[in-house]
Amino acid sequence: MATKRSLILAGGGVKVAFQAGVLEVWLDEAGLTFDHADGASGGTFNLAMWCQGMSGGQIADAWRRTKPVDGVSVDAAQLTKLLWARSLFTLDGYRKSVFPTWGLDWAKINASPSEATFNAFNFSKQELVTFSPKEMDEDKLCACVSLPMWFPPVTIGGDDYIDGVYVTDANVEEAIRRGADEIWCIWTVSTLGEWNDGFINNYFQIIEAAANGHFRRIGRRIEANNALVAQGKPGEFGRAIDLKILQAEVPIHYLVNFSQDRLVECVNRGVQAARQWCKDRGLALRPGRDAPTEVHTVQTNLQFTEVMKGFVAAGEVDYEAGAARGKASDAPASFQLTIEMDGVNRFITDPKHQAAAEGWFECAAFGGRRPISKGTFNLLVDDGDPHHKSMNYCLWFEDAAGKPLTLLGYKDIKDDPGFDVWSDTTTLYTRILEGHRTRDEDGGSKILGAGILKIYLADFMKQLTTFRVEGPTLADRTASFARFGELFLGKLWDVYAVHVLPYGPV
Repeated sequence: MATKRSLILAGGGVKVAFQAGVLEVWLDEAGLTFDHADGASGGTFNLAMWCQGMSGGQIADAWRRTKPVDGVSVDAAQLTKLLWARSLFTLDGYRKSVFPTWGLDWAKINASPSEATFNAFNFSKQELVTFSPKEMDEDKLCACVSLPMWFPPVTIGGDDYIDGVYVTDANVEEAIRRGADEIWCIWTVSTLGEWNDGFINNYFQIIEAAANGHFRRIGRRIEANNALVAQGKPGEFGRAIDLKILQAEVPIHYLVNFSQDRLVECVNRGVQAARQWCKDRGLALRPGRDAPTEVHTVQTNLQFTEVMKGFVAAGEVDYEAGAARGKASDAPASFQLTIEMDGVNRFITDPKHQAAAEGWFECAAFGGRRPISKGTFNLLVDDGDPHHKSMNYCLWFEDAAGKPLTLLGYKDIKDDPGFDVWSDTTTLYTRILEGHRTRDEDGGSKILGAGILKIYLADFMKQLTTFRVEGPTLADRTASFARFGELFLGKLWDVYAVHVLPYGPV
């Protein structure tokens, strides 16, 4: 009997833009096909496009075209009711602007040959219901995502419908009932379990509790079922169920986001995460396109110069020890780099936020002042925890004898007690490695020295005067500089203002 495969497009508000990036890889590059697909909450947006017959790339591009502000529609008539208001917003913006941007075609969705289920909660009858593609329309799609308080219930056939997230954010049971042996789920609801005060934080933390709690319960039921099946017993579901999960912490708020740049970055994160996920599991991929990163088509470049000074000692591995010994022996180290973003669009929406770095590094222990032959700089990137970021430097140079060396450095951006944003963003933990190595390859490299470099206030003030933007018009240059500033401040928000709102709204 052929294996029946189900796709679970779990909810997560606009975090499901990441989900769309995963679909670009799963559907187009891995060539996966699914006998059934289920969508809950925000996942129903992607399910509608899948039912319409869009490719993974088309679904991802639909999100890349989306301007979050187009979906904002204040429920002005309700604001005067204060605590008795029906909702803060409506979904009119989605109906008038976002759905047309995606190209939703209800005739195609209704005629879809695909087996699919859209989840909503019938509040009037107090039960979860599923709609098939042929039953779907704009009202039902809005009902699937109508979070209480934020959006009003949608009345259909005399009953009020709301988002089903409090019952399920991934209807795995429906996939099992329809005969799925393999269940492929993309999960973007945060699993960090960090409690933050404030009404908005509380609201979405309750959703996380409901969504994660239910999803983990069904996961444990599947594990127990599979254990019994392996013993030759029928188990709860009568067959083994293979639950495959791609889970990620997606650095965008569920609803409070006004940045198209951040939305596009999340799509591109989904592409990168899915490629790595498939590689780790031995899934062959067709050659994929470079994830489109251009929110705006105008080409602009930005550069600035950075000077850092400190101490690096040869023969040390520990950063603090190297800095202390270098200072004690009066052996300073420094560099001057020009950071150049060849394409501000690409830099901002590529999750690696990588730019070229050129200039010089100076340290007597490694040949004096030496030119950088190749360098890269990564701005405020994370490795799975968006609330802990780093700025990474990888600089290739040669000593006076022509021996290839690599400077690897990072600034550790995390929220420790006290006001530490200045020290975090200006302190570079530095090592000198033998040979030319990338950051991914440094594990087996011999460490020749270590220390710490810093940006001092006078140099920082001078650095602010070195920013240069190239572009066709003044408006283009101004917009690019503003977008870079929003990226920088927004990423810092993700670390230092997380207790106000987990992710920056820009």
